[in-house]
Order: sequence, then structure tokens, then C-alpha cells
Amino acid sequence: MTVSVFRALHHGRAPGDPLVLPGPWDAASARVFADAGFPALATPSAGVAASLGYEDGATPAAEMFAAVARIVRAVPVPVSADIEAGYGMPPKELVERLLDVGAVGCNLEDSADGTLLDPQRQADRLAEVRAVAGDDLFVNARVDTYVRRVPDGTDPEAETITRARLYAAAGADCVYPIAAPPESLPRLAAAVPVPLNALALPDGPSPRRLGELGATRITFGPGQQRRAMAAVREMAERLHAD
Repeated sequence: MTVSVFRALHHGRAPGDPLVLPGPWDAASARVFADAGFPALATPSAGVAASLGYEDGATPAAEMFAAVARIVRAVPVPVSADIEAGYGMPPKELVERLLDVGAVGCNLEDSADGTLLDPQRQADRLAEVRAVAGDDLFVNARVDTYVRRVPDGTDPEAETITRARLYAAAGADCVYPIAAPPESLPRLAAAVPVPLNALALPDGPSPRRLGELGATRITFGPGQQRRAMAAVREMAERLHAD
């Protein structure tokens, strides 16, 4: 499945009908989601890390790309890959690695080691990725203003809009203000000229409601992997009790 198919899924959607992208952590979970009829998938770096025995953010790049490759091979639908901040790779190498494993898109976050990156430098990096990839990669620019400390006296929503606009101007296809409060989504969507990705949480609004609030695309982070492991843990506890 080509990137053009994946890109088209983000456009022309009704407000209450966002693109819902489940987050597989291995080939087996990817097959379950694809068999359920989802048109595309988006891997979560934290979920993949857990499946490989690593803490979030500690997966070696080679293992992350290998895991993405296995997921891509397992399903007949487009797969976008969460590659954190890009593992320090120069844009050309990063794009080549993504295309080699068959990913049609990627998440690139604007923080490293728990600290927000300079937004203009991040925009410049995104522009380099776009220049190298051309139209062959869907770039989802993650904005970490709600999960990392913003400078004192800075309004997180205003900083989010500033960064999102910079990243869109640099060529990002979509922006992802992870963990943005639902009440901020209408203002964020109105201020940014590209599709908006929202994170769905188990105790938060439904994907449909997030779409009504302005999100075009819904992802789940490691939430689905954690729910699956909770079911496995419950099964294990019952077996042990018997």
C-alpha cells in the first residue's frame, strides 16, 4: 500500500469520522487490527519497546526498525512508524531506513532526554526530512509541549500553535500535540493548516468525540499494548491461583 493511499485517508473526513489508527506492537497484534478492518496502522514506540523488553525510549534503533519491518510484512495495509526523535540519524539515513522497512510514514517528536528542542531547529530538521523524502513519506510532527516542561511564563497552548505552524510550514503532513487537553483541540485545529492528530486515552473522550472537537487522526500510544498485557496478567494470575 502506497503513501498516497495513506495520505488520502487524512483528507476529506467529516468532523465525527476521524481516521482511527490502532497501534500494533508486533506482527500478531498488527494482523488482529488489520483483520478487524482498519485501513492503516501506526506503531507506538513505547508499545514496541515493551514488546522487546525495553523501557520507553531505550530501544536500539536497529531493533525498532526491525520490529517495524515485521509489522509491515504481516499486514496488507499502510503502516506508519513512531521513531521517537529519530535516533540521532541524519535525515537522509532516517528516510532511507524508513523506506527500506516499508513504512509509509513516521512520527518525529520535538523533545529529547525529557527536554523540548528548539522549535526552529526542529522545523529545519523536518524540512530536511521532507526534502529528502519528497512525497514518499507521510511526516507526523509530534509536539511535546503538554508532556514536557515549557519555559516559565509560557502558555502551553500558544507554544503548541507556534511549533505546529512552524512544522507545517516545514513540510509536515500532520501535527500531533500529544496529550493536548480535549478542550484545546478546536483552537489547535483552527490555528494549524494541516490535519491534527489526537491521543485517545482509556478514560478520555471517544475517538468520535475527539474528531468532533477537531482531530482528523486518532492514535493510542502504548495504551492498547498495555491493555493487552493487563489481560495476559489477569490470565496468569488466575492460572497461578488454580
